[in-house]
Amino acid sequence: SCRKLLDRNKLFRVTRDHQDGVILEGGMGRSAYICQNKDCIDDAWRRKRLQKGLRCQVEHSVFEALRKRLNHSIN
Repeated sequence: SCRKLLDRNKLFRVTRDHQDGVILEGGMGRSAYICQNKDCIDDAWRRKRLQKGLRCQVEHSVFEALRKRLNHSIN
């Protein structure tokens, strides 16, 4: 959501899979990348950046999972 150019290994990948819906880290289909940063995750939720990038509705649970992964990677 901040539109910085970073290495993909330093980003979370969110994918719109044709079978499973919106998933994290895997699957095939349209993908979007988001920084491993709380501010970027919050901004993506507020401005609906993932919905626009994936061209589908993204549930709040996806953002909660991203926040949990962020907390897990920090610790």
